[in-house]
Amino acid sequence: MLGSFNSSNEEEEACPSSDLHFLPHQITTTPPPTHTLSHSPGTSTTRISSFPTSALHMRQLLISCADLISRSDFAAAHRLLSVLSGNSSPFGDSTERLVHAFTKALSLRLNRHTPTTTTPPPFITNPMSSTNSGSNIEEEVQSSYLSLNQITPFIRFSQLTANQAILEAIEQGQQQAIHILDFDIMHGVQWPPFMQAIADRQPPPFLRITGTGQDTELLRRTGDRLRRFAESLGLNFEFNPVLLLSNDPHALNDLFLPSALQLLPEETLAVNCVLFLHRLLRDDDDDHHDSRGRGRELLRVFLHKIKTMNPKVVTVAEREANHNHRVYMRRFVEALDHYTAIFDSLEATLPPHSRERMNVESVWFGREIVDILAGEGEERIERHERFESWQVMLRSCGFSNVPLSPFALSQAKLLLRLHYPSEGYQLQILNNSCCFLGWQNHPLFSVSSWH
Repeated sequence: MLGSFNSSNEEEEACPSSDLHFLPHQITTTPPPTHTLSHSPGTSTTRISSFPTSALHMRQLLISCADLISRSDFAAAHRLLSVLSGNSSPFGDSTERLVHAFTKALSLRLNRHTPTTTTPPPFITNPMSSTNSGSNIEEEVQSSYLSLNQITPFIRFSQLTANQAILEAIEQGQQQAIHILDFDIMHGVQWPPFMQAIADRQPPPFLRITGTGQDTELLRRTGDRLRRFAESLGLNFEFNPVLLLSNDPHALNDLFLPSALQLLPEETLAVNCVLFLHRLLRDDDDDHHDSRGRGRELLRVFLHKIKTMNPKVVTVAEREANHNHRVYMRRFVEALDHYTAIFDSLEATLPPHSRERMNVESVWFGREIVDILAGEGEERIERHERFESWQVMLRSCGFSNVPLSPFALSQAKLLLRLHYPSEGYQLQILNNSCCFLGWQNHPLFSVSSWH
C-alpha cells in the first residue's frame, strides 16, 4: 500500500451522467440564480437594486460584470466592480473570499481595455506590478503549493492514484530498472510513497527519475531531498533534472533528444503528467476551418513523441473543468462554478482563520483565477479541460485507457477517510476508466492512466 507523504517533512460538455458511477450520489444541477441587476440597452446606465448579499446574488453580479466588460460597457462595469469590492473580503466567508478573487481578476481585465488614468475600484491591486522581487513571488507560490498539498486532498489524490497505476504497470514483469519521466516535478512530494513501496520488493529495483521544471534551484533541492530519502531506504536511485522553460516548442523538442532523457533499453519507462498537459494548449485560430485542431497542435506533437518512447504507462491528472473555451462568458461561468466548489470545500474543512487556507486561496487559486479570467493569448497558461477532451486527444494519438483497479479506488477512499474526513468530498468513477474527486457532487479533478 502506498503511504501518504507529509511535505512538511520533506470537450466542452460534461460527461453524460448515465456513464458515471458515483460514490455515493448523482450529480445535480444548480438552480439558476436570481437576477438583481438591470442594464438599459444602448446606454451606460446600470441600476443595482437593493439585495441581500447571498451567494446567488453575488454570483449573478459577477456574471453581469463580466458580461458588461465583454460588451465593452466599461463605465457600467467599473461601477459594478466598486459594488462587488465593497461586498467582498479575503478574510470573510467563502462567498466573500471568492468574490474578492473574481473581482480582482475582472478589474485586471477591465484595466486592459480602459485608459491608465481610470481609477481602479477600492482594494483592487495588480499582483503583476507588485513591488516584491520575482524570487519572493516565486517563493510564495511554492509555499502555497506545499500548503495546498497539506490542507486539501486534491494534489495527494492525483499523485496517489497515479502512483498506484504506475506500481501496477511495473509489477507485471517485476522490472529491475524503472525510469519515471515526471513533467513539472515541483517539490517531488509524489515520489517518497512510491519509493517506499518499491523498496519493499526483493530485490528492490533501480529507480531513475527525470524531473522537468522551470527553476534550476528548485530542481536541485528536489533532487537532493529525493536522494537523501532513497539513501534512507537503501534504494539505488538517480535523479536527472531537466530545465523546461515556458513549454516552448523548441524546448520540448530538445527534451526528447536522447542526450536529455538518457533512455536505457533495460529500463521500464513510466510518464507522469499531473496537472501538466493543459499548459500545452494554445489559442485557436478563429479564421481556420479546423481551429480547434490548430490550438492543440503542440499537445498533439508532445503526445506523439511520448508514444514513440513506448512507455509502460502514462498517468494523466487534470482539472475537471473547461477553462479553455473561446467564448469568454462560457469560460467565466465555468470558472465560477469550479472555484465556488473549491472555496466551499475549504470553508467546510478548515478553521475560519486558517492562515494556510488564506495562503492557498490568495496565492495559488488566486493566481489561477487571474490567469483564466484576465489573461489572453500566449500569457494564458491555465487552460483546463474536462476528461472527455483528454480522452479524445489521447486516443487520437494512439493511446489506450488502462482500467482502474479496485485497489486504486480503495486507496483513494482511505486517503479521504484518514486525512480529509468530510462527507463533502466524493469519488466518482467513469466506466472504470477514470477516477474523479469532487465536492458536493461537483467533479473537480480527474486521474486516468494510458498505454
